Amino acid sequence: MAKLLKILFIPVLILCTSLLFIAATHKEVAGNEINTIVIDAGHGGHDPGTHGGKTNEKDVALKIALKLGKIISDSLPDIKLIYTRKTDKFIALSERSNIANKNNADLFISIHCNANNNTSAKGTETFIMGLHKTDGNLAVSKRENAAILLEEDYKDNKAYGGFDPNSPIGHIIFSMLQNAYLDQSAMLAGKIESEFVDSGKMNSRGVKQAGFLVLWKTTMPSVLVETGFLTNARDRLILVSSNGQQKIAQSIYRAVKNRLTELDKEKAKKEADKTKAETESK
Repeated sequence: MAKLLKILFIPVLILCTSLLFIAATHKEVAGNEINTIVIDAGHGGHDPGTHGGKTNEKDVALKIALKLGKIISDSLPDIKLIYTRKTDKFIALSERSNIANKNNADLFISIHCNANNNTSAKGTETFIMGLHKTDGNLAVSKRENAAILLEEDYKDNKAYGGFDPNSPIGHIIFSMLQNAYLDQSAMLAGKIESEFVDSGKMNSRGVKQAGFLVLWKTTMPSVLVETGFLTNARDRLILVSSNGQQKIAQSIYRAVKNRLTELDKEKAKKEADKTKAETESK
């Protein structure tokens, strides 16, 4: 029976990915703009996430998310901002992407904190949906995806396509799904990590790929930002301080602003080229 479920799991994932690609392709026709941003504070409620010392990931993620949102609201008032949560409450992984999709978001940013049995591990990592390149990447996604176990009906939730978080095979198959917005997600992820480096606050571990449930069904560029290791004493000092959280939020904001500037330039060039072509055809 278990073998049959694994066999059935693959075509279900392929079908879902195909539908996602069709939806994404349709959305891209409208243009490459960022008008709505969804900020997702990882974990929450009875899901504390990872921890370090006396600090839970859910609390740090929420504080950084709220600080990031305030910066965006103050600096980019024309951007519509949506939070998956603004308080300490539990939100199912499938509902997080659903919030972004039903609001036709143009960007999805999920905020998290990292952990490792090796307490010397430190720094930021920004993930995009894709194939696990290392065992370390797989470990991070398995830890974050474990939040599904806190959902009472996850086995019956069709949104997960039969995904089994306890199955190593399930994680491997799931990691092969490619988000239709992979390139755009990678561009933003690279900018976020560059800003972390420029800030001088955190050590960057780079852009990585892994299969995250929270990113799977988002129909827009999406990133998951691991803002540092709560299990590392130095990182933890930054993550628990209001100043450190503000610096992290500012770095993410600058990356978003830089991407917006690029898109504005691309749009202006397309319009100029169109005007030139119309003039020359007369």
